[in-house]
Amino acid sequence: MNNFLLLPIIIPFFFGMILMFGQKNLQYQRSFALFGVGISLTSAIFLLFKVKIDGIQKVTFGDWPVPFGITMVSDMVSALLVTTTLLITFFIVWYGFGLITKERERFFYYPGIMFILTGVNGAFTTGDIFNLFVFFEVLLMSSYLLIVLGGEKEQFKGSIKYILINVISSALFVITVALLYSVVGTLNMADIAVKIGEINQPGIITVIAVMFLLVFGLKAAIFPLYFWLPTSYAAAPIPVLALFGALLTKVGIYAITRTYTLFFVHDLSYTHDLLMGLAILTIIAGCIGALAYFDVKLIIIYNIVIAVGVILFGVSQMNEVALKGAMFYLIHDMLIKAALFMLIGIVIYITGTSDLRKMGGLIKKYPALGWFYLIAAFSLAGIPPLSGFVGKLLIVQGGFEAENMWSSIFILASSLLVLLSVIRIFLYAFWGEVKETTEVVDKKVYTNLFVPTVLLVLVAVVYGVGTEWVTPFMDDAANLLNDPSIYIDAVMKGD
Repeated sequence: MNNFLLLPIIIPFFFGMILMFGQKNLQYQRSFALFGVGISLTSAIFLLFKVKIDGIQKVTFGDWPVPFGITMVSDMVSALLVTTTLLITFFIVWYGFGLITKERERFFYYPGIMFILTGVNGAFTTGDIFNLFVFFEVLLMSSYLLIVLGGEKEQFKGSIKYILINVISSALFVITVALLYSVVGTLNMADIAVKIGEINQPGIITVIAVMFLLVFGLKAAIFPLYFWLPTSYAAAPIPVLALFGALLTKVGIYAITRTYTLFFVHDLSYTHDLLMGLAILTIIAGCIGALAYFDVKLIIIYNIVIAVGVILFGVSQMNEVALKGAMFYLIHDMLIKAALFMLIGIVIYITGTSDLRKMGGLIKKYPALGWFYLIAAFSLAGIPPLSGFVGKLLIVQGGFEAENMWSSIFILASSLLVLLSVIRIFLYAFWGEVKETTEVVDKKVYTNLFVPTVLLVLVAVVYGVGTEWVTPFMDDAANLLNDPSIYIDAVMKGD
């Protein structure tokens, strides 16, 4: 039994509990939050290399035999996502010291982050479909706290929609799990795959697959279920927005990827063609939104929607090249979205507005900020050799292998629209005439915001430039997604 894989879940939970105390002591809150995330990240890195060397790790609570006990599984997909989650959160927590208000910090801001990490890492690691629901609820309850923290009118308006959508989604999740259990008689995901393989996915299982796509699609914000995302996310404070934008929709993407590559694999002409069609529509909707607005937050938020479509298009191709591209692009998007939200947070702090039309000339006073933003923008658009290039190239190559030529060309062409949307921010905010602002920029606060942001941008650059270092991990992840028997055999065999 290998309990080590539980550390990235248990450590944030433990620190979340101890941070519930001493709310008035900001030094205690900040130090322990950063320390807790740092320890969790260290354990996740060790786990990542253990999975690489020794293969898939699992633990079943109570020493029950699989599939009767609750099983936690760390494979390469899970380990990569957990490590990336904690790395991003480390920089966001550090960044928040300069931007989140003291009133918010003293009202369970840091416990909220720790419990979100518990839910996100648990969702990535669980091998049980019902416990996937449980961990979803853990991260959602924490996100409810963070999205209303501060009590501003816009936050309440955005949070009502966010909470209602997720309550409906959670109810539908339970119903769908119950239907699946009534057909296959198990909740262990590896065992579900075995049972569905034995009955060769009859029509009822295809219906359940579509219901799961609806449930996870609401959480991942695919077309037409993305309508709640822009207003809900835009209302949150920038550090919270960066955390949500980098992590929350990715849990939905992971859930679709896991279910649609592990056990809903016997009716590809229906389920995966439907997923591909929705992915393309998601990209179109995201591009329209990203080009329509002059609010910097909304532009980047709609780019979340675009990325969701690109990743799920890769998943829908169901070949190893496209799945490898989807994994590359998923990690890239988590890193670069967090960095972009942190960058625009600095711009909003300097200018006092999120309206592009009220900005201008920042490059003259803040040249480093401008050029790092441009690097992040090019990375998002997939300009070689930055991090978005390899993932999108592999996804398109996988689309060609699956004989989806025109849709693959569309995926490639969408990069131009992504580039246009983020270059608008550079041209409006950093170029042109300097516009007067009423905001007083504290150099100490600016430095505290700038340093973690730059470091995260550099991590994203290294991820792109150093692709050959990351490729062995991505190969393992893609091989696992493409061949469900690897996961099934690792989980179902005795310890």
